[in-house]
Amino acid sequence: MTAMLRGLAWDHRRCWGPLDASVESWRAAHPGFDIVWDRQSLHDFGEGRLEEAVRRYDLVVFDHPYIGDIAEAGLTVPFDPYLSAAETARFEADSVGGSWRSYQAGGRQWALPIDAAAQVASYRPDLLGAYADGPPKSHAEVLALGARLRKDGRYIALPFIPTDAMCLVMTVAAGAGATIGEGGQFLPPEAVEQAIDALRALVAYAHPLSAEWNPIRCYDHMIAHDDVVYVPYAFGYVNYAAREAAPRLAFTDVPAPGSRGALLGGAGIGVSAFSQHREAAIAYALHLCSAEFQRGDYVRFGGQPGSLAAWRDPAVNALTRNFFADTLTTLSRSLLRPTHPGFIGFFRDLTHPAADAIAGRLSAAELAVMLNRRYAQTLTAAAPERRAV
Repeated sequence: MTAMLRGLAWDHRRCWGPLDASVESWRAAHPGFDIVWDRQSLHDFGEGRLEEAVRRYDLVVFDHPYIGDIAEAGLTVPFDPYLSAAETARFEADSVGGSWRSYQAGGRQWALPIDAAAQVASYRPDLLGAYADGPPKSHAEVLALGARLRKDGRYIALPFIPTDAMCLVMTVAAGAGATIGEGGQFLPPEAVEQAIDALRALVAYAHPLSAEWNPIRCYDHMIAHDDVVYVPYAFGYVNYAAREAAPRLAFTDVPAPGSRGALLGGAGIGVSAFSQHREAAIAYALHLCSAEFQRGDYVRFGGQPGSLAAWRDPAVNALTRNFFADTLTTLSRSLLRPTHPGFIGFFRDLTHPAADAIAGRLSAAELAVMLNRRYAQTLTAAAPERRAV
């Protein structure tokens, strides 16, 4: 009798492509187990209700800020008992930036980093040369490029639907030297005001649809039209650099040399605490996150690996037009946002105010008050008041 493993991915080829491709070979090597991957929206991946997903699936791909709630409620199976000291050391050494650490809480490893990403810069290499010698290296250079582009009827872009708006506030504030979550506040008010001022300056030269775009929508527009030339901050997607058809996008480091600010994204894979096939699911997750698979089929089928060995691999970079090598500095310095219990709820509540502030509908001072007041609630809330299964 065949036992079924069910997994939940998010609905982009970067996630489901290598997962779907892994099924046939894994099934052939492990008779008696089958695997089916379902998909959810990008919004639900980052802000959905994980408690519901782990009750229905053996394996779930999710964003690392869930880790505090996962650990508190025991929603996934810690990997520690299944890893030797040598295997743990290998995973730690093979981490892209803080990816491995981002799935830890309470001294346990609640998920494996299967995908690594951060907010990086991107551009149309066939168009940028007419306006600059290369991608901008500073905020001032981005504004100067934006001014040149507007004179020619073109734009930079800054995707800031509410989810991305909140990420932008963190990236720009941290890139300017602020520390998130220090001293019981989310950000100092002056850091919020400085970040919003910088983001509004970029919006002044940005495509009018920027407020309606997430990175995927922005990149889709960039390869279908010639009016957006450069994006200073958006989560990178290898698929737009590796695509066979022209035009393609090139990706590079954020325009803030030495910055520690580019927000870490990516995805982890966890095994549900409710799974009836824990050991099989653990073994499959370890296979998906192994350096060998990550630098091989994971990349070939459209994935963006969480393995540092893959990011540094010359063959992988040749296949993806240097996407990984050209953005690794930003990933290595990326910012790890808080992951304590309640952070996801805080993040959900502040996405729309962040977008309103960037768009000029809310003052930066008001946003700072809202951020710090709501963040304080996550630090003082009693455990029974937090979400639990």
